[in-house]
Amino acid sequence: MKQRLTRRSMLAGGAALSAAPVIAALGSGGAGATQHDHGTVGADAAHGHGGHNAGRYHGHAGFPQGSVPPERAGIDPTAILRDFDRGTTSTLPDGRTLREWELFAVDRTFEVAPGVTFDAWTYNGRIPGPTLWAREGDRMRVRFINGSSHPHTIHFHGIHPAFMDGMPGIGEERGGGSIEPGEEFTYEFDAEPFGTHLYHCHQSPLGPHIAKGLYGAFIVEPKQGREPADEMVMVMNGYNIDGGDDNEFYTVNGLPFHFMDHPVQVKRNELVRIHLINVLEFDPINSFHVHANFFHYYPTGTSLQPSEYTDTIAQMQGQRGILEMRFPYTGLYMFHAHKTEFAELGWMGFFEVTDA
Repeated sequence: MKQRLTRRSMLAGGAALSAAPVIAALGSGGAGATQHDHGTVGADAAHGHGGHNAGRYHGHAGFPQGSVPPERAGIDPTAILRDFDRGTTSTLPDGRTLREWELFAVDRTFEVAPGVTFDAWTYNGRIPGPTLWAREGDRMRVRFINGSSHPHTIHFHGIHPAFMDGMPGIGEERGGGSIEPGEEFTYEFDAEPFGTHLYHCHQSPLGPHIAKGLYGAFIVEPKQGREPADEMVMVMNGYNIDGGDDNEFYTVNGLPFHFMDHPVQVKRNELVRIHLINVLEFDPINSFHVHANFFHYYPTGTSLQPSEYTDTIAQMQGQRGILEMRFPYTGLYMFHAHKTEFAELGWMGFFEVTDA
């Protein structure tokens, strides 16, 4: 009899990990992708994957082999961390910047833990989807092509007309409601307000459409900009492997325990700015805690003044914010959910701080 993969079985030692086959090799996303100006925001220094640390922390709860290598999994959380997609740009008659992207829905299978696969619905073949970056007041134009086997939409958290809301039943007369397989629609609106936002599918039933991977970050820079920083995106998510009503794995940027084996590389005393977004389904709340340091927290990123100085914050589903901190000392500093169960099932990692 096939053993059911549950949170309890995972925490008991991962005996159920052998219940699913390993995916040995995966493709890179599918047709329809366009070329964009991908660049880091703020500091321009290159950061690696923590190569000499890779594999150093194997032996996590239920993961005797460590995290799945990105090339095998089909997801690279380290690459996603600083991958800000500024789109293809041009100038409108009124002098404003027009930014254009192409997003396509595609079904993919990922190996999210050793021997455990997840049948996902994705934007552009990745979880989370591309991080879209714009400046406050820019015009955004997003062409969405549904290459999946199910109807989908894109709902952007921001301010825009109703028929651009990606909500089935609203905007059908203009084509902006439910997008059927093989169909497409172009969302167009101004980038406002500034802050840290997200986008996700809003097709019913809503929970599974989000939980299966249809979400991504949407960053709107204030017109005046922010202080230069080592800027990164962390999307907190989970995986419901067995189709039940809870998650068996928890991650940042798509792979459990990835940042334990590939610590986030940062420089001592450099300003670190994290756009933290919670898209976790099936659990009502998530959290972020950093060891041996404190950060300024900007809820939703819509204010230039922080609300608190702390080392732990909580976010409900869809909440997000900006964390800013500097590390005064070199070394390894853990970050994780302050819900022990989430941490032990994948939501933990390290910052590795080195001298500039």
